[in-house]
Amino acid sequence: MKRKMFIILFAVSGMSVQYGYGQGKVLDDYIQSAFSQNQGLKQQHFQLDKSLYALKEAKSLFFPQIGLAGSYTKADGGRTIDIPVGDMLNPVYSTLNQLTNSQKFPQMENQSFLLNPDNFYDVHLRTSLPLVNTEIWYANKIRKESITLQQAAVNVYKRKLVKDIKTAYYQYYQAGKAVEIYNTAQLQVQENIRVNTSFLANGVTNSTALTRAKAEQQKIAASITEAENKQRNARAYFNFLLNRDLNAPITIDSSIFIPEEILPAPAPGGNTRDELVQLSQQQKIASLFYRQSKSYLVPKISTFLDLGSQGFNWNVDNKSRYYMWGVNLQWDLFAAGQRKYKAQQAAIDVSNLQAAYNETSISFQLEQQVAENNYHTAVANFKSAREQLLLSEKYYTDQSKVYKAGQLLYIELLDAQNQLTNAKLQLSVAFAAVQTAIADIERTQASYKL
Repeated sequence: MKRKMFIILFAVSGMSVQYGYGQGKVLDDYIQSAFSQNQGLKQQHFQLDKSLYALKEAKSLFFPQIGLAGSYTKADGGRTIDIPVGDMLNPVYSTLNQLTNSQKFPQMENQSFLLNPDNFYDVHLRTSLPLVNTEIWYANKIRKESITLQQAAVNVYKRKLVKDIKTAYYQYYQAGKAVEIYNTAQLQVQENIRVNTSFLANGVTNSTALTRAKAEQQKIAASITEAENKQRNARAYFNFLLNRDLNAPITIDSSIFIPEEILPAPAPGGNTRDELVQLSQQQKIASLFYRQSKSYLVPKISTFLDLGSQGFNWNVDNKSRYYMWGVNLQWDLFAAGQRKYKAQQAAIDVSNLQAAYNETSISFQLEQQVAENNYHTAVANFKSAREQLLLSEKYYTDQSKVYKAGQLLYIELLDAQNQLTNAKLQLSVAFAAVQTAIADIERTQASYKL
């Protein structure tokens, strides 16, 4: 009986596809390939790279900023500054000319200068440096926390991807098993057709059984077509997750699909769900925004240094060159409560995220408990399907012997055959359900090593 059970289980676990070896190594290789090729995951990594550059941008605000600025003006008309040079100096010059009996001191005209500089340029190199600026400091801290937040988002996507890949892998296995089982059933029907043809030729039975067997042959042929389409769809979806050709062959790891060995559910490892890490980081960021919104009480102080040249008619000499150094102070003393209300909004965000964290934590506990219950149900269904297969195999063997002896109606043999086919299908479905349930528990526990 044990030998017979082994033969049945070995036949059920057989696949008409390429096999691989190693405890889960083939599937792990597929997962690692998806980590580097999946387009959705690449988008998450792009966001992570963006966060890294945002941090570098925030850090750069602490360093001196150097920029070149220049201007040129051409003006005529407008307001003027009138200087009565002639009125002030001409009487003096006239007196001097009389005293010296000469014309050495000529008469001068009053001068008028435009307020708008005409034909004037100013080019300078400005270096500025923040000395006290709490907004910059908090922006840098927020960027750092955002990197951890995005890394958690990458891990969330990875764990979902692992579950999707494993589920698709088991679905492909199940679809392949269905094709094989229906092909086996087709061989059995062909044998029935051969036997019924022989019975009809020898006058043992009429043509009814043969007609029924041929009808069953057509029915199974349709089931084979449907199962092959499901297998192609499962293969296409699995390859889509790996971002490769949709018709690429899939290697089935024989070390995983051994129905007589049910893998135990992963033991709780105390790992923190990456979704909770995301919420925790969002709390930290919201807290930093709150503190940043209250930092308006601290004045902003910066310094600058200008090195340049300015003058008229593009003259550049020792007199046109200059430097200017200074310190800037900005202190917002009154803004009609805008900063206070902004800080209150940030405080509400912190409280809201804390409530979301608590709710999500409880929901994950529920999710894990449901996943474990589903696993136990899947194991019970598998054990039941395995026993039903043994009984169906024995029942079909006995009925086949009686039918060949001419002591059984064909409809009874066909019923036994359908029971056997359905039992094989149920076993493959139940086994894939167990594997899927394990992948679900692994996802809820965040136990897969990324």
